[in-house]
Order: sequence, then structure tokens, then C-alpha cells
Amino acid sequence: MTVRFFYILISFVWISLGNSAVKHPDKLSLKNVPKPYFTELENVWVDSLFNSMTLEDKIGQFFMVAAYSNQGEGEYQKVENLVRKHKIGGLIFMQGTPEAQLRLTNRYQNASKTPLLIGFDGEWGLGMRLSNVINYPKAITLGAIQNDNLIYKMGRDMADQFKRVGVQLNFGPDADVNSNANNPVIGFRSFGEIKENVAKKAVAYAKGLQSNGVMANAKHFPGHGDAGTDSHYSLPHIGRSVTQINEVELYPFQKLIGDSIMSVISGHLNIPSLDNRGYASSLSDKILIDLLRNQMGFKGLVFTDAMNMKAISKNYPNPGDLELRAFMAGNDVLLMAENVISGISKIKAATLSGKIAQSEIDLRVKKILKAKYWAGLWKTKSIDAFKIDEDLNKPKYLSLKQVLYENAVTTVSNEDRILPLSENQKNIVSVAIGAELGNDFQQGLLKFGAMQLYANESRSDERWYSSLLGALDTSKTVIVSLHKLGNSPARRYNISPTTINFLTRLQKRNKVILVALGNPYCLTYFQDIKNVVCGYEDDPLAQRATAQVLFGACPSIGRLPVSIGKKYLAGTGINIESKNILGYSMPEAVGLDSKKLEVLEPYINDVIAQRIMPGCNLLIAKQGKVAYSKSFGKLSYDGNQKVNSNTIYDLASITKIASTLQAIMKLRDLGMLDLDEKAGNYLHELEETNKGNLTIRNILLHQAGLHGYIPFWENTKKGARLDTAYYSRNKTSKYPFMVENNIFGNQALKDSMWSWVIKSELISRKNRAGDYSYLYSDLGLMMLQKIVEAITNEPIDKFVNNTFYKPMGLSKIGFNINQRLNLEDFAPTENDLAFRGVQIKGTVQDQSAAMLGGVAGHAGLFATVLDLAKMMQMNLNNGNYGGKQYLNENTLPYFTKDISSRSHRALGWDKLPENRDSHYISNLVSNESYGHSGYTGTMVWIDPKYDLVFIFLSNRVYPNANNNKMNSLKIRRKIQDIVYQAIDKTI
Repeated sequence: MTVRFFYILISFVWISLGNSAVKHPDKLSLKNVPKPYFTELENVWVDSLFNSMTLEDKIGQFFMVAAYSNQGEGEYQKVENLVRKHKIGGLIFMQGTPEAQLRLTNRYQNASKTPLLIGFDGEWGLGMRLSNVINYPKAITLGAIQNDNLIYKMGRDMADQFKRVGVQLNFGPDADVNSNANNPVIGFRSFGEIKENVAKKAVAYAKGLQSNGVMANAKHFPGHGDAGTDSHYSLPHIGRSVTQINEVELYPFQKLIGDSIMSVISGHLNIPSLDNRGYASSLSDKILIDLLRNQMGFKGLVFTDAMNMKAISKNYPNPGDLELRAFMAGNDVLLMAENVISGISKIKAATLSGKIAQSEIDLRVKKILKAKYWAGLWKTKSIDAFKIDEDLNKPKYLSLKQVLYENAVTTVSNEDRILPLSENQKNIVSVAIGAELGNDFQQGLLKFGAMQLYANESRSDERWYSSLLGALDTSKTVIVSLHKLGNSPARRYNISPTTINFLTRLQKRNKVILVALGNPYCLTYFQDIKNVVCGYEDDPLAQRATAQVLFGACPSIGRLPVSIGKKYLAGTGINIESKNILGYSMPEAVGLDSKKLEVLEPYINDVIAQRIMPGCNLLIAKQGKVAYSKSFGKLSYDGNQKVNSNTIYDLASITKIASTLQAIMKLRDLGMLDLDEKAGNYLHELEETNKGNLTIRNILLHQAGLHGYIPFWENTKKGARLDTAYYSRNKTSKYPFMVENNIFGNQALKDSMWSWVIKSELISRKNRAGDYSYLYSDLGLMMLQKIVEAITNEPIDKFVNNTFYKPMGLSKIGFNINQRLNLEDFAPTENDLAFRGVQIKGTVQDQSAAMLGGVAGHAGLFATVLDLAKMMQMNLNNGNYGGKQYLNENTLPYFTKDISSRSHRALGWDKLPENRDSHYISNLVSNESYGHSGYTGTMVWIDPKYDLVFIFLSNRVYPNANNNKMNSLKIRRKIQDIVYQAIDKTI
């Protein structure tokens, strides 16, 4: 049978296997990763290459040369010459760009007779060496994470990225136990000082890589964690005993070997207890052959650490001698050798003289070829550069990176018991050291409330520190964040004495929360600070994750992977549960496809271009996290002010469910309201009227026989003018409440309005059973407002504010909030020529609500998108927000599932019609979902099945309420369609 036939057969087997070779076993064990080949097919490929090789060709396989994609053509030709003429076995790519590296990989692979094994030193991913690619968290950050499956997922995603640029081997994980806090070269590159934690993290990392077709590499055998010098410059001395090394340093390596790690790097270390001949461990047969291979049973590939490092290179002045020694010591691959040609020559001479057995050469060559086969190099082909940047920075990669940071954040101490902080807490100040004002951490803090911000990029500006101390109110809690910290113990991690002195002085007068956004070893200098949180890195995602932890939007579950001074031992960490408040995340982290959500922006911009609305805010929260929140357009067509997250919208009929219904549900919880009771029993003025026998339940279901809308404002005009009996241009004791800017209502106007409601006729339309048909009614909510006020003996705006908004920390939702917030933040609504004769901004668009002084049961509520989202999240949480139960757990299910037999409505809430056809609700929503829309172009929708809150706020009534294209063209429904199509239904 021909070799060609076997190749065809191999291809068929590979395709038929599909992804079976890279399935993700439940147990974090490399042993569970199936090999993507049958042994006999592997042997055919290996033997076909091996049998065509000369001795020099075979020896060339032992060399892996450094390649850079940011150099000139001369350097590229030098590498290509080594590939073509000296048949080197592989390349390790260093600096450059993904596209340039990919292009060179194709070039070098085409030049090589035997496929090259492409390696990459990417402990935290491609971004460690290449530009325009994400960096994953450093090992010390990962060491703080308690969920090792997240590390596995990171390794799996890294493998995707490595393969995309043609890399088959990553030189990671670092399996060193960092037992020396002053280690100058490992430190943050280690998972920490707890050997069991290092082993578990290293296995998870390696498993993620190898389960997805990329070889992992454990380094730096037999353990670089106790080094006191940098092996890039001199040979570190490890003075540990054999017992200590066996118990600590070798522990992670033994676990990895037991779990089938495919390769190991030998470290440049002087370890007399293991080899007292003066050889570095990377050049010691006692360490690599006797210990690693024979005693520990390692069967994979052994790589030297970089051979251009001064720790060993300076001791071998004669070209080729170092390479020969490294090979004879037991290394299979000589990494970044400086003398390839001389090395090949001297290894060849040693083989021909019998100093090296030919069988040893053959054995190691076949081992390398088998590794290449495993990595899929038997089917090497050119790699397409199309969309390379997009492929390497997929949203799912960034999403996992954020989750990793969230899981790492560690509350080191909380002596004042002030964590987590409360939203909109008024006494918080943020001071950032080593960063610009408004940095990512401070922006993250601002999502939970307004606060004073200070920042200084200098760490030693004594004058600034003193001035700040003088300016800070001693009643304030001060969050001090440390940015751009270093990793060098010798340089004190960029901590200045001035910074230490500032914090010492500050803590004597204020409560302080110290946030270290960098190497945790920096906390050595802050042992006396009472409240300490470690975010580990200054990456924007780490900063935002840490800000969320401070306020309880994310739980604090990280643990220090290393000991900090005498106070904080490795494993220290205070668990703080999340407060069940709205947090922030990325779409993929909560089961949304960001690529599908990208359709929203052009669609909404097109809607704005058609003048269907001037602008809008759209927010999607899923699994308690804001995954999408964007502002579009402007406040008005002819203005320059853009919509932003602080834009305040007139919610119109969303008032019904965000205010009046909340009050109704609360009063029922308290036993103060019976839904089947008659309205007349709560409002005695109704007893002898046609409304006295209407039940609260039927009013909520809009089937009480009430008219939908009556233009009461017409009763208050004389011709084209406002009747001065009802209105005045000046605020006086007789005309005390604002109807519009410079229009004030008579105190008796509210009574007149209520009188007109009471006297209004009921509709005549009834069903065969004699019951009133469904008719959506504003009048019913006006009645419910009165009932709430009668029961509570206070205005409804005060009741809902004191019961819900204020305790929840919602400062930008409420009635008449134009009187305390900046009018510039309000989106204008209708140019009300018929009634008030003015362009409306900041006061309610609904005429009846305006006549009631802006506080009504059916309209009048204003809010920002975020405050409204928090209110709806509380409902989705069955009445819980921030750990407080605002409504009984069974209240929302009861009010949303009790659907009328006469309509699609639930108790106060709107539902998707039975025929699943609505002008504003997507037919993709679940049957459990509920929400409401508003006349001004607003909508909220809550879907328990998908754990989702959908908020859409616009001012489509600007400048004319007759603009009804939003409904006729089903704009809100189409936007919601896009959102639901982006949901991963498998989660």
C-alpha cells in the first residue's frame, strides 16, 4: 500500500473524527484528552519522513531557532537559510504582529522539507509578544482564582489563537512554586507559593491547550521559584535540600507528568543538592535523565531554556560546545541556540565517534516527529490572513478575560466592615495614584454613584498629597487605587515613600480602602491599612472588575496566591457575597452574541435618520449584568446635544408599572389591599357612583369598564386660551403647583380632575357573560393612585420614593425631578400647541398628569435608562435588590401569571398577545415574560426564562406626537427581535 494512500486514509480518519479529539472532558485531567490519531497511521507518516533523512537532517530537528516578524528581509533570509540548508526542526516566534508572523510562518513552512514545529513563548497568550492581540491575566492573578475550570477555558481559547497563527507549541504554563518573594525573574509569572494550587492551575492551563490541539510546556524544571538572581544574566543558586525540592519544587511537575504534559523546559539553575558537579540543571544528565526521565517517568519532549541566556552561554566560549553539552544532558530540543551550524557539526561528530549512540539520535528524532504529527503538522497548509485581527480578538476571548479578573479580585482585609459599599453612597471619594483622572477604575466606580475624583500620575508629589489631605472631608471614605505598579522587588514595585506616608497620614483621619491594581507583593508596604482589596493588574478589565467588587455587583472570592509580609499569608481572602445589584459584563459572558447585537447600531441609526425619533437609550441586562448599553442620536433633531447614559426620559405609561403597580404590590404584601375588594371600600366618594363596585383586580386588568382616555384639559380652556380660573403665569398660594414652566395650577384643579374622573361614564361594550371587555385605561390608574394615597395617607410619589427608589439608591427616577436635576439632561417631548402652547422639556407630556402637578398614577415618572433598569431588575429578582426584599418572593409571579380570560393582560403588566402579534413586543419573548410600553416611545420588558431585562427609552413624540411611525413600523419590536436572536438558547 502506498504512502500516498495512507495520507488519504489519514485525512479521511481526521475528518470523520471531527472535533472528537478536542472535546472537553468534565474532569480536569490531561489523561482524558484522546489522541487525534491511530498509532499505525502515525508511524507511517513518521517513518516516511525519518527514512528520508540524513544524519545532519536528523540533528537539525533538535534545533528551534528564534524568529522575529518585526525585522528586515536580511534577518528573514538568515532564518530561511537555516530552514532550507540545515533542516532545523522548529522556530520560536518572538516580537511582531500576527499578520507578519503568519506570513513568515507560511514562508518558512514552504521552505522546509519536514514541517516545522512552531513554538511561542506566550505565558499569558499571543499578546505577550505580539501587538494587537489581547493579553490574558498573568499567572499570579490566575493563582487567586478558585475555579480552575476557568483556567482550563483560558488555555482552550489560547489554543484557538495559537493555531490561528500557525503555532503548535506554547511555552507555558509556568509550574514554578514561587517560594521566594524577592525572586527577580519568576514572581508574577508563577501561580503562587502554594504547591497544590500551582499544580492545579498548571494542569488546568495545560489541559486547555492540549485538549484543543496545542502542546503545553511546563517550565522551568526542576523549579525556578526560589531563585534570587535573574538567569538571563547569571546562574541562580538554589540552596534547597533534596527533600525540600521533592516536596515542593517537583510537586507541580510530577502532577503534570502524571497528567500527560507533552513537553518540559529545563531551567538554567545551579542546584548542588541535585548535581554537585557545577552543571546548570539544563545541562545536567543527573537532573534531566536520572531524575526527570527515569525517576519521574517523563516521556515527552525536553527543551532547554533559551540558550542565549547569560546564565549558561557565558561559560561556553567555543561555538557548538554548549549545544553538544545540552543535547548529551538529555534535552531533545535546543531552544534559541546561537550556534546552530557549529552545534550540528559537533553533535554529528560525537555521534560518528560513538560518544552519542545513533539509537539515541533516532529515538529523539522520532519523538519530535510524533509530536509534530500529534499537532497536526502532517496536514500543514498555508494559513489565510483574512480577518486575522478579528479572529484573534473575538468577543468571547475578552469576555472570558473579564470573568477571570472578576474571579481573581481578593478582599485582603475589611477591618472596618465597610465592604461592600452601597450604591449612591454620598460620602465616597476616589483617589488614583499613578493614573490619569477619570481612569477606567474611576469610571467603573461612577456606575454606582456620583463621587469626587482625584488623580495624580506622580507617586512622589508631596505638595499634591498635602494639598489633598487638606481638602478631604474627614467624614469621607477614601478609595485609594494604586496604578501602573511594577513587578520588580528591587524597585519596590514602583511604591514611593511619599505614597506610603500619604496613606499612613490619611488613615489617621479617614476611613481608607486601598486598592492595589498590580502585583500583590506591593502590599508588603501597607501592612497597617485596615481595608485592602487586590485587583492584581492595571488592565482596564481588571480595573472595572475591581470597582464592581467594591460595590457588591460581583462577589469577592479570590485568595492571595502568595504571602505578603507577616500579616497576610497565602490563601488569605475574605469572601463577600454579591449584593444582588445590577452589575456590568460583556455579551458573551451572559450568553449573548455580540456579533448579532452589532446589527442594532446601523438599524437604530437608520431609524433616527428617518426622523422616527431623535435619539434613544437601549440597555440589555442578562443574568443580573448590563451586557449592552448604548446611546444613540441627539435630544432633538435640530440640536447638538447627544443622548448619553444620563439622559432623562419621560416614561409616560411605564409610570403605571414602575410606580403605581409597585405601590399596589407592596400594599398587598402588607395586607393593606385586597385585589378583590371594591374600589368604593377604599374611596368612600365612589360608593354611590358607577365606580363603587369596580374591583381592584379588574381595574388592574383594564376590564373594569372605564374609558381609556378623556381629554380633561379641554375643560380648562376658554377658546384658544387657558382658563385663568385654573391657571396662572405666576406661582402663588392659590396656584401652587407647576403644570409647565411659567404655568401654575389652581389648588382646586386636582379636585376638579378627580371629580371629572368620578363622573365619567362607563363603556357600554360587554361580552356575552355581561362582563366588561378589555379596554386599556388611564382612568383606572388614576383611581389606583387615589387608593394608594388613601391607604398610605401620603402622596404616591413620596410613598414609592421612600419605599423603593431611595432605599435602592436610585437618584434619577421619580416625579418632578426636573426641580432638582439639570434640565439639560432631559429629553424634550411634544411641542404642545393645543394645550400648553410650549415645547415641553422636563415636565410631563401627558396633559392629565400635568394638570395633577406632574404626579399621576398613569404618567409623570421620569428616569435614566440605568435607574429604570435597576427597578426592573428588582422585579426580575422577585422583589429583591441589593440583598433587600422589597416585595414578597411570590408577588411578581402572582401578578405576572394571573392573566385575564378577556385579554392578554396580567395584573397591571402587559403580556405578549396569544396570537404572538404585537406592534412593540417581539414574538420571540417567552410566555413568562412581561413589561409595558409608554406613549412617548418607551418600553421595558422582563423575561424570567432568559433572565433578561430590556429597556428602550426614546422621545418619539418630539416635536409632534402625531409621529406614529415607531408603532406603525414596529420599531421597538424589531429592536427586540435583534436582541432575542442574539441569545444563546443552549445556555
